[in-house]
Amino acid sequence: MQKITFLSILGLCAYFILLLFAVSKDQKNTNSLDFFFAGRSLSFVFLAITFIASWWGAGSALSSADLAYHDGMGAFFYYGVPVLISTGLMAIMAPRIRSVGYLTQGQMMEARYSKRVAKMLSVMILIYMIFNAAAQMVGIGDYFGSSLSIPYELAIFVGVGIVLIYSMFGGFRAVVLTDMIQFIFLTIASIIVFVTAMKASGGISGIQEAANAANIDGYMSMKSGVSKYFAYVVTFGCSWMIQANVWQRISASRNNTDARKMTLLSFFVYIPMYLMVVLTGMCGFVLFKEFPTGGVISSIVRTYMNPYVASLVFVGIASAIMSTMDSLINTGAMTIIMDLKEEKEEDKQIRYSRIATIVVTCLALLIALKIRSILQVSWIASDVITTGVFVPLIMGFYSRRGTEKGAYASMVFGLLYCSYHLLVQFGVSLPMAFALGSIQQVIYGMLGSLIVYVSVSLFDTPDYPKADAFLARAKGKSR
Repeated sequence: MQKITFLSILGLCAYFILLLFAVSKDQKNTNSLDFFFAGRSLSFVFLAITFIASWWGAGSALSSADLAYHDGMGAFFYYGVPVLISTGLMAIMAPRIRSVGYLTQGQMMEARYSKRVAKMLSVMILIYMIFNAAAQMVGIGDYFGSSLSIPYELAIFVGVGIVLIYSMFGGFRAVVLTDMIQFIFLTIASIIVFVTAMKASGGISGIQEAANAANIDGYMSMKSGVSKYFAYVVTFGCSWMIQANVWQRISASRNNTDARKMTLLSFFVYIPMYLMVVLTGMCGFVLFKEFPTGGVISSIVRTYMNPYVASLVFVGIASAIMSTMDSLINTGAMTIIMDLKEEKEEDKQIRYSRIATIVVTCLALLIALKIRSILQVSWIASDVITTGVFVPLIMGFYSRRGTEKGAYASMVFGLLYCSYHLLVQFGVSLPMAFALGSIQQVIYGMLGSLIVYVSVSLFDTPDYPKADAFLARAKGKSR
């Protein structure tokens, strides 16, 4: 075990040096377009890689396997199905997102509705990015802590420190460059863990025998996860469909065709990746009589691999978590500089962008130190964006009747709705009509947001010229 720990630390140091070397070789950030969108010069393949790497984080690499240990193939509905739904819908919307010509969601909503709607949207996106980055920090804290036998707090500071250094100085281009490196590591690690687990457990037949011996019905059926994870499918699917860091990649594409190709390529790569991690977790049910301390993935690495392979896999899993964290931090900083502060001077944009990167990181770090649950923090983040942003943002691309007041009222409702649940989540004693994390919470929130949007818009005078101009741009037509 000591040899594995030593080699893992050595591998992590070498990996950090590699990332710094990659970032140091790129010095093209002369303005915000470079810092946050890499000058719109990257191919759809590179953007697809960074898209995949940015979503393949702690929930995908660790939590999905842990849930699969208990729930079998049904755990595919926890992360796999929401990712496929949201990616598929984004493939449909990608040309519209790219066609409008605006770089951020805030700029899009200002063009469609008004500046105050854009500001409100930006605040909620920032909240979402901070909480989501915190979820990845929880993942890195748990993973580093169990793998390196160090305290949770120290593990977080190590992982976050690595990400902060290369993200702060490199911007989005650095995120893409490092994501390419991280994608290679995380893919290799995922395959090694999957093959090792399948071989040690006896494969599908071994899993089936273990499930039969334990009298678990539906363990091999994906349908078993529909009812249990339906709330997550809706909440995660809707929130991820409008996730700002993915729209950032769509906006960074060279043209509409590349924008759609990027999302479609990502869609088809996600299918085998999520199946692998779910099956790996199910293998853990065969390999460990009780749920292992530190999680399924970490335990398979420590128990069934030689120290050299284990250290390689350690770096690969770490890269999966860090690649998601850097994307969320970068997009959070982008929201502060381009949508909230609206700094116009290019030299100040770069300087303030780095300060914003530190601010987002520190706020997420405080949350990660307070709440040690990937699932809980991810749910809080998704609740904010689903109830407060989904309806006005999507309707803005398809409805000319929706008004500025309708969009703003809908977002205020969503923010108050999720803030109420957030207070309960943090221990404030408030009456609840349903359980936190339930499908009722999701449905009532989204339905309420839609009702407010439609009702207020119907009693308001629409600005048809502004709406039509935006919709025409989204369709690739000039007016």
